[in-house]
Amino acid sequence: MSHLAAVAHLAAAAPPGAQPHLTYAEAIVVGLVQGVTELFPVSSLGHNVLIPAIVGGSWAQDLNVSKSESPYLAFVVGLHVATAIGITTYFWRDWVRIIGGFFSSIRQQDVKTADQKLAWMIIIATIPVGLTGLIFEHTFRVIFGVPSRAAIFLTINGIILFAGERFRTRRSRAADEQAAQERELTLVGAGRAAGADRAAGAHSSGQRALRQQQISAAVQADQRITTFGFWEALIIGSAQILALLAGISRDGVTMVAGMFRGLSREDAARFAFLLATPVILAAGVLKVPDLLKPTLARGIQPQILAGSVVAGVAAYLSVRYLMKYFQTRTLTPFAIYCLVFGLGSYIYLAVK
Repeated sequence: MSHLAAVAHLAAAAPPGAQPHLTYAEAIVVGLVQGVTELFPVSSLGHNVLIPAIVGGSWAQDLNVSKSESPYLAFVVGLHVATAIGITTYFWRDWVRIIGGFFSSIRQQDVKTADQKLAWMIIIATIPVGLTGLIFEHTFRVIFGVPSRAAIFLTINGIILFAGERFRTRRSRAADEQAAQERELTLVGAGRAAGADRAAGAHSSGQRALRQQQISAAVQADQRITTFGFWEALIIGSAQILALLAGISRDGVTMVAGMFRGLSREDAARFAFLLATPVILAAGVLKVPDLLKPTLARGIQPQILAGSVVAGVAAYLSVRYLMKYFQTRTLTPFAIYCLVFGLGSYIYLAVK
């Protein structure tokens, strides 16, 4: 469904006699980078290509995504599964509602509720990147998955993020105001509920109020997202195809597409994270059994586990931070980072 499928396929082609090498330091650092950059709109694949090339030495050899005999190919699959689990852990209540909406729509043969519509919006939005990834991922990775080109596309990613903020539509800006108003009303209601609990002598009232506020805010966000049609979902989801290019952020371009179609920044981020989860998880889970084969991950299972744990925890903390961040802040700092790191990497690799 994504670049992971071909990565794992190439890993399966590694010669049986090859002795893979991957250190714990490499596994932990790359796991941390993967968990953070998969959610931050700065391209995890771009960083996974650029960082080993910049560090050089054994890192460039051990973490070369373009070599079919590299253990990095098997390692990346484990990292993506862990990343998807981290994201799902944060959104688990939402996924329970969404999956329930999917099955109820099948049972009723109709789409009426916000949960039912959101389930089908996610399915429809995932189809373009799923088909494109199956057909063209290998070609994209071979042609563009080299450090110098990843640096160029990371720079382009910065331009996309900057343009997404600079040329936001009035509808998207108005949606920001609506989301802020609804969030404020929810906070006021949660505060009153917490006050009533304290007056009644209840314990842990603050935690219950916060949890209820988060649930209510998520439901309101889904109701706003589902005011859009399936056509908008298809357009927004199609933007994920650009993430097949190392250096282009899946969440970044999806957010920009969502804002262009009129979503608030906060809702665009939420929809982007929800869309990314099934793509990452499905592609990784399908290949997990292959990681147990001795010809693929021989000798590096502990390193895969260590890196995956770090990636999963980092992904959970990142999405938790970003969902609050995008309530009031912009994509501009990430745009600047991509421009500086992308251009700096290209210049460094050119003169290295």
